[in-house]
Amino acid sequence: MAKDWQAVAAAMQKRLSDLDMTQAELVQRARVAPMTVRELLFNERPRRRSPRTLAAISEALGWSSGHLAAIRDGTQPTDPDDGDPILTELDTIKEQLTALTQRLDAVERQLAADDERS
Repeated sequence: MAKDWQAVAAAMQKRLSDLDMTQAELVQRARVAPMTVRELLFNERPRRRSPRTLAAISEALGWSSGHLAAIRDGTQPTDPDDGDPILTELDTIKEQLTALTQRLDAVERQLAADDERS
């Protein structure tokens, strides 16, 4: 299967922009050579890369270690937040808050209608 290094470059560029991170910061966090980051960012000299290199860069960008390898291979990267019990509980709380807000809105509408009749 062909490796999609252009997709890796695009993902890295977007993530750097989203995080407002410079190439130099990425190099420092990932502990890889500046040339390696530049080649990946601009899809220069696409070639086989060490799994450790891609993992280090993925982690430095706040992704799971296999994120860039998955993009390169054309598969969907795993979401590290999938199954997080805190996020699941947060979703439940959001749903409950939405339901309460809707009920409160209905009560306010009813009170306003009652005031108009008085």
